[in-house]
Amino acid sequence: MTRIIGISGSLRKGSFNTALLRAAEQLAPAGVELEVTTLHGIPLYDGDVEAATGIPDAVAALKTAISQADGLLLVTPEYNNSIPGVFKNAIDWLSRPPADIPTVFGQRPVALLGASPGGFGTILAQEAWLGVLRTLGTQPWFGGRLMVSRAHTVFNEQGELTDDGIRQQLGDFVRRYAEHIASMRAA
Repeated sequence: MTRIIGISGSLRKGSFNTALLRAAEQLAPAGVELEVTTLHGIPLYDGDVEAATGIPDAVAALKTAISQADGLLLVTPEYNNSIPGVFKNAIDWLSRPPADIPTVFGQRPVALLGASPGGFGTILAQEAWLGVLRTLGTQPWFGGRLMVSRAHTVFNEQGELTDDGIRQQLGDFVRRYAEHIASMRAA
């Protein structure tokens, strides 16, 4: 069994990225468990809070989930041509204390995908993530890119993926990523 933790980088109830992650969960092939997680409950990072009370429960739970997974799938919106602040904030918390970085992120295969109502998908946000992922010592997977543009046209009002072409691409993306994870574990 290959276990992947998927994080949606949006807090919005009607998030296209959360909808994309839920669709990926449904399309995961046999032998692959894709667990959908969110950033709800993670406060703004504050070193004084960390020093006074430690790691918040929501952060600790997500750190544990990631460290027990075989892979990490970041489903990123794109805000102002870059990483959403709420998503980067969560990663900043997840990297605390620095001694935990190898356990949570070190050599972990990470894949990126995202959805946007704009015409270019999330290409700039995905590129912006690369420096962060390098710093954390992850193993970004470059075997596929998926940037869903004009997301408002591929999901219905219930957040269901209705575009068959995108569904096929997403299913292929998840399958190939899981195969990559399995090959890394076998090596």
